[in-house]
Amino acid sequence: MERVAGLLNDMVASGVITNYAVFDAVAQMRYTEAVVTLDADILVALPDPSSLNLLAPIYSFCKERGYSPEGEAIRVGDWPVQFIPAFDSITEEALETAEIADLNGVPFRVVRADYLAVIALSVGRSKDFARILALLESGSIDDEMISHLAEKHGIHGKWRAFKRNFYET
Repeated sequence: MERVAGLLNDMVASGVITNYAVFDAVAQMRYTEAVVTLDADILVALPDPSSLNLLAPIYSFCKERGYSPEGEAIRVGDWPVQFIPAFDSITEEALETAEIADLNGVPFRVVRADYLAVIALSVGRSKDFARILALLESGSIDDEMISHLAEKHGIHGKWRAFKRNFYET
């Protein structure tokens, strides 16, 4: 994962992206027990979010450094990496508030646990609900943290439904 972190930091320094943070299953492992995942999902902010081919500069940058596409991902060492442009106010805020982890001296931005939960809540797949439960059970987040962000981003009804169906406190 250090190679991924180094590549992402180089992208920021070169202006290919303006910000990034790992999220989804790889980020969850910072807060809970290890989970199975096939790739690393990276939220990115781009200098020109109105471009028709948003990811072209990322693919070109990676190709110049010897990293090849594999389907929707780019292989960086052992990791297939998927780049996902921030797609709503929750993911934009998650990027802005990401924590900085240290991978053997390489800084690496990681979405905070409360934002992982709220992003998962907004998407709403079964595996997303399992992610929320794991984060709650680990003590990384609590009801109030999710409730606050869900209210702020207009998905409080989804949080109430989740609690009713899966998590009564």
